[in-house]
Amino acid sequence: MSDLRVAVLGVGVMGSYHAAALAERIAHARVTVVSDADGPRAERVARAVGARVEADPLAAIDAADVDAVVIASPGFAHEAQVLACLDRRIPVLCEKPLTLTADTAYRIVEREATLATPLVQLGFMRRFDAEYAALRSLVASGELGAPLLLHCVHRNPAQSDAFTSEMMMRDSVVHEADVARFLLDEEIVAVTVKRPRASREAPPGVSDPMLVLMETESGRLVDVEISGRSRVAYEVRTELVAEHGNAMIGLDGGPLVARTGGVRGRVQTAGFIERFATAYDTELQRWVRAARRGTVDGPGTWDGYAAVAVCAAGVEAVRTGARVPVELAPRPVRAAA
Repeated sequence: MSDLRVAVLGVGVMGSYHAAALAERIAHARVTVVSDADGPRAERVARAVGARVEADPLAAIDAADVDAVVIASPGFAHEAQVLACLDRRIPVLCEKPLTLTADTAYRIVEREATLATPLVQLGFMRRFDAEYAALRSLVASGELGAPLLLHCVHRNPAQSDAFTSEMMMRDSVVHEADVARFLLDEEIVAVTVKRPRASREAPPGVSDPMLVLMETESGRLVDVEISGRSRVAYEVRTELVAEHGNAMIGLDGGPLVARTGGVRGRVQTAGFIERFATAYDTELQRWVRAARRGTVDGPGTWDGYAAVAVCAAGVEAVRTGARVPVELAPRPVRAAA
C-alpha cells in the first residue's frame, strides 16, 4: 500500500509535533497539506515537512491529495471539521476535546454511528503509554481483585493567567476522566470539586490547586489533585487501590540519585510532550496503520463524548460546589457493515 497522505489542521504545539512525527518518525505516512489560521506559522511547518499550505481547513479535508486528517485546531473548530471528514468518509485523529459541548459531541457520535466503520479517533494519548497499558492489563487480569479506588495527581509547572479553574477541568482533568474510564471500564456518573486555599501563584479568582472526586456507576471513586502552577515539574501519577493489592504508575524513570546537600530524587519531566512523547508516536503509528485500512485504532467518538460530558459536570461543580450528575444519552447502535 502507498503512504497515507495526511492533512494537519492547526499547527500550534500539538499540530506541529504531530506534523514532525509524521514526517520523521512514523512509517507509511506523509504530510501533504497544512492548514492554520496563522499563515506564516503554517508556511513554516509546511516547509519543514515538505507539504503545501491550504488556508481553508475544509478545503484541506476535501483535497484530492489527502487520505486522512489530524485535527489539532482550537476546540471550537472541531465539530465542523470532524463532520466534514465523516462526510468524505476519511479517517481522522482529533485532539481533545471532541467538541466544546456534550450536545454537539453526541451529534457526532450519532453521525458516525450511521457508518459501518468507525472513522474518528480521539487523541487520548495516555492509553498508548506503556505504563497505563500495563496497569489496564493488570486490572483486566484480576490479579489484584476488584478495583476500589484510583488516586490521581496531575501537576503542571506553570500556566498563563488566562488558564482558569474551568480550563483546568476541560484541558487537564479531561485526561483523568478518560483514564478512569479506560482503566475501570465503566462510566463516570457524578463529579464533585473541592477548592482548597489557592496558591499565591494563581491569579485572582482562580482555584489552583483543586480536588476533583469522580464516582463511577458501580460505586468506585476516583480522586484527582489538579494543579496548574506547581512551579516544580510536569507530574502525572495514578495509583490503583484494589481488593488484593495496589499499583502506582508515573513515578518518573531513571535511577534514584542522592545529590550534594542530601537531596535525593529522579529527573522529572519538564512538560507533557517530554513525558508522553513515546505515547504520542505510538498513538500516531497505530492510527496510520488503521487509517490505511480505512478505519481507526483507539478511543472513539463515544469516549470523546463521555469525556466532554464529565468535564461539563466538572465545570458546573467548580462553579457551584455541588455534586453534579453526569448525564449520558443512550449509546447508538452502529450501522451494519
